[in-house]
Amino acid sequence: MTMSRTSHADRRPRRVVCFGELLMRLSAPGRECLLQSPRLDVQFGGAEANVAASLAYLGHEAVMVSTLPDNALGATCAGELRRHGVDTCAVRTDEGRMGLYFLQPGAMQRPAEVLYDRADSAFACAAADRYDWPVLLEGADWLHVSGITPALGPAPAEAARQAMRAARRAGMGVSFDCNFRSKLWGDRLHEAPAVLRALVAEATWLFGNDRDIALLLGKHFAHDSAMARFQAASELALQAWPQLAGMASTERTHQSVEVQQLRGLMATREGVLQTRAFELAGIVDRIGAGDAFAAGLLHALWGGWERRDALDFAVAAACLKHSIPGDVNRVGEAAIRALLDDDSLEVKR
Repeated sequence: MTMSRTSHADRRPRRVVCFGELLMRLSAPGRECLLQSPRLDVQFGGAEANVAASLAYLGHEAVMVSTLPDNALGATCAGELRRHGVDTCAVRTDEGRMGLYFLQPGAMQRPAEVLYDRADSAFACAAADRYDWPVLLEGADWLHVSGITPALGPAPAEAARQAMRAARRAGMGVSFDCNFRSKLWGDRLHEAPAVLRALVAEATWLFGNDRDIALLLGKHFAHDSAMARFQAASELALQAWPQLAGMASTERTHQSVEVQQLRGLMATREGVLQTRAFELAGIVDRIGAGDAFAAGLLHALWGGWERRDALDFAVAAACLKHSIPGDVNRVGEAAIRALLDDDSLEVKR
């Protein structure tokens, strides 16, 4: 499938600020259970950092705003982000610990499992007024935030709110990925709908599905198909938040951990679209696929692509992420377009 783009496509790279916690990932090697053997593989990432890195690979100027511990773990994490082309000048250091998560990879019918160890991290403990948003957003075109940040505590939640409000005042676009993680909200779980609603009210683009909208607006979508549920949820979301330009999500079906299908769903004021189902066989690592989808869609929309082409591109980006170990989608536009154009799987020489 050869993709077309509109004649007025704007190929100008965007300056994008991403705000959130940077994490160290410790995963069991291969398909082992955690500590089945006495070693762990180390990667760095985090939802917002994954988006920043993907956008850097797609040719944009990606800036990360965060707080890391002032130690070797924090320095190594920042260095890894720079290797991906992300600007880390706005990443501050402070006393405290590194946010961690442990990954037990899945296999066959055994699903993967994530264990968080993020309480009282340097990022979670950083005061909201630590971030001077008018300065940090200067010269930027876009801000990206996710619902993971407010789950980490009142201070990160307030920092996210201030960031999004400052971006809106500056006339920037703002994307918000719901990324609801009930484990992270803990005993603040009852606060989640109201906190997330307030943040979505500052966004111009929303990444979320019918389950997210059900949580935020207290509705239940009992339609038979994923497309029908998404359509009903997106109609309600666009009605509830008139500043939103659109909403997008992936929809996944499973045969096993290694064999799945992925499609994209997108709603704008012009209507609802869905892609064909992309087959995923022999999945290597699905962590970060949603972030790859978000980055791919933003890249295509900024370029003025037709909505269907933009959605196809975003899903193809997410598909390729499943072939790459670690959190980050290390591919550029050419590789994603090659997948969509049914390019050969022969060795590229």
